[in-house]
Amino acid sequence: MEKNVLDWIAMVILIIGGLNWAFTALGYNLVETLLGTGVAASIVYYLVGLSALYAIYFLVKK
Repeated sequence: MEKNVLDWIAMVILIIGGLNWAFTALGYNLVETLLGTGVAASIVYYLVGLSALYAIYFLVKK
């Protein structure tokens, strides 16, 4: 199955989110370091969540 642009964007955002979780486990939150704790960081977390939902859809679609 060929991936479209949305599939690739979702995968990249999920990779960024996964790496941030790995850094967070080590005591370093990359998103908050780069963007602070304001609206921009919330948007990044929101996009990671939406990408996860899209990944679920991608896995079950035929």
